[in-house]
Amino acid sequence: MSTTVLIVDDEQLIRAGLHAIIDAEPDLTVVGEAADGAAAITEAARLRPEVVLMDVRMPMVDGIEATRRILERLAEPPKILVVTTFENDDYVYDALRAGASGFLLKRARPEEIVQAIQMVVHGDTLLFPAAIRALAAQHAPAARAGVRWHAQLTEREGGVLRLMAKGLSNAEIGEELFVSPQTVKTHVGNLLAKMQARDRTQAVIFAYESGFLIPNQNQPPETGSQRRP
Repeated sequence: MSTTVLIVDDEQLIRAGLHAIIDAEPDLTVVGEAADGAAAITEAARLRPEVVLMDVRMPMVDGIEATRRILERLAEPPKILVVTTFENDDYVYDALRAGASGFLLKRARPEEIVQAIQMVVHGDTLLFPAAIRALAAQHAPAARAGVRWHAQLTEREGGVLRLMAKGLSNAEIGEELFVSPQTVKTHVGNLLAKMQARDRTQAVIFAYESGFLIPNQNQPPETGSQRRP
């Protein structure tokens, strides 16, 4: 079945380029476009896409607020990929905190755009872990006041969270811990619930902000499939 995509950008040329790249893929379909955040909220509710490519800087309603409202208002919200010019943009970090599943650079190659969409749809791998770590190092405070979930995580769940932050998939985490992918999936679901995080990306952001993970400590190498665009 084809994955449905909504494209949101205030530049028509960018929308057209993304549309062409996505529609060239047999398993991806563009179901709509929007030129601003307000229209994105309306179109997401009307079209119910599985993925939204969201420009982060737009007039009136920006990509951060549009992301927040879409995720809050829809019972089964789409995965949201922020599309930006600069990876260290404050807007990108705020969008990730709001619940975006990852981000793409506008200069990304077509195959990287397609791969990113497919990765967030499957949802068991963190997109561009080193880039998220770099954003956390720049923007996350040393500790987040009122954090209560640390004590709630089991030792195994904490280990799974650390491996998630390295960009490992459920299958790869299972290999590391000598458990089945289904067991890993259960641990991931439990820790997301305890952290009140929407997905893996938001959980990792919260972990960096709280001090549970230290951005510049023991930096893991990226795998080829998760290299930055």
